[in-house]
Amino acid sequence: MTNFVVGVFVARELGVAAFGIFSLAWVTYGVLLNVSRGLATDPLVVRFSGVSTADWKTATSRAAGTAIAVGAAFAALSALAGLALGGTLGAAFVALAVVAPGMLLQDSWRFAFFANGQGHKAFVNDVVWAVAMVPLLLLASAHGTVWGFVLAWGGASLLAAACGWLQSGIVPHFAGVTDWLRRHKELGSRYLVENVSNSGASQLRMYGLGAIAGLADVGAIRGAELLLGPFLALLMGLNLVAVPEAARVLRRAPERLFRFCLTLGGVQAGAAATWGAILLFGVPDALGRLVLDDVWAHAEPLILPVSLSVTGAGVVAGAAAGLRALGAAPRSLRAQLVASAGYLGFGLVGAWLGGAVGMSWGSTTAMWLGAGLWWLQLRAALREHTPEPELVRTS
Repeated sequence: MTNFVVGVFVARELGVAAFGIFSLAWVTYGVLLNVSRGLATDPLVVRFSGVSTADWKTATSRAAGTAIAVGAAFAALSALAGLALGGTLGAAFVALAVVAPGMLLQDSWRFAFFANGQGHKAFVNDVVWAVAMVPLLLLASAHGTVWGFVLAWGGASLLAAACGWLQSGIVPHFAGVTDWLRRHKELGSRYLVENVSNSGASQLRMYGLGAIAGLADVGAIRGAELLLGPFLALLMGLNLVAVPEAARVLRRAPERLFRFCLTLGGVQAGAAATWGAILLFGVPDALGRLVLDDVWAHAEPLILPVSLSVTGAGVVAGAAAGLRALGAAPRSLRAQLVASAGYLGFGLVGAWLGGAVGMSWGSTTAMWLGAGLWWLQLRAALREHTPEPELVRTS
C-alpha cells in the first residue's frame, strides 16, 4: 500500500513523461531487490522458517549482511551509471544509489520476521517506513524533481531499517557474507537467476518500450499498474508469508501442500479478477483523473490487459510458493526462465506493433502461458518428493 500511495502521489506531481523516468528507477530497484532476495532472504525463509531462535538469529545476521553488501555493490554501479547518463534520468539513478543499501536491509528484516513467525513486527516496521515517508514526500513535492522523489521514497526506509535492527536485536554480520553465500550456493544461485530473470524481463520490457514508443508510454503502463495497487499490496503481502507457510505445511503434512498452493493461487487470482472488474466497470473518469491526474487518460485503455496479467501472476504465485518450499530450485528456475523470456519477447513484439497497448496484451498472453508451465513443474516436483520418515510419522 505504501508503494501504491507513493506511485499515485508521484504520478500526480510529475506528469506522464517524468513519471516514466521515475518508473525506470522503480523497476531497476525491483531487479536489485530480487538479487538481494535470491542471495539473502529466499534461502533464509526456505531453510530457517520454524527453526530454533538461536539458529534463526545467526542466519538472519548473515542474510542481513548479505543484503547490505548487495546494496553497496549496486550503489557504486548506479552512481557511475547516473553520472555517465546525466540529466534527469542520471540524477534519478544517483539518488537510487544513495538509498539502495538501506532499502535492502529493511526488506531483509521483513523476511526474517516472517521466517520466525513474527509477522506483527514486519507490519510495525512497514508502518514506520510509511509514516517517515509522509514529510519526505511533501518536501520532495516542493522541489518537483524526479531525484527528489526517489530520495524521499527510499530515504524513509533508512529509518525503518534502523527500527528493524532494534526490533530484532540482531547486528548484520558482514564477515559471514562469504560463508552464507557458500553454504546456500545451491539455492541462492538458482534463486538469483530465477528472480533476476523475472524482474530483469520487466525492466528490459520497460526500457524497450521507452526506446520504441517513448517515456510517456512507460508512464502509461506504470499508471495502469498503479490502479492495481491495492491488490498488488495483497499479492506482495501474501507472497511474504507464502513460502514460510508452505514450508511449514511441507514439514507437518506434505500431502496437503498441493491443496495449499492451489488455494493460495486461486484466492490471489480471484482477488485480482475482482479488482480488475471494479476498475473496468465501477470507476468513473472523474475519479480516475482525481487519482492519476493527466496519467489517467493514458492508463485507462490498459486496465483490461494489465488486470488479466496480474490475475495470471496470482495463479503463478501459488505454484511458485510450492516449488520454493520443496527446495525444487532447478524446476522453479526452468519455469521462470521460460516464462520470463516469453514475457519479455511477447511484450516487446507487442510494443513494436502497438505501443503500450500492444505491450500489455503481449505480456498478458505470455503470463498465462507461463502459468501453465509453473503448475506442470509443481506437479512434477511433488511426484519426485519423498518425505523423510520423521515427516511421515509427524503427519
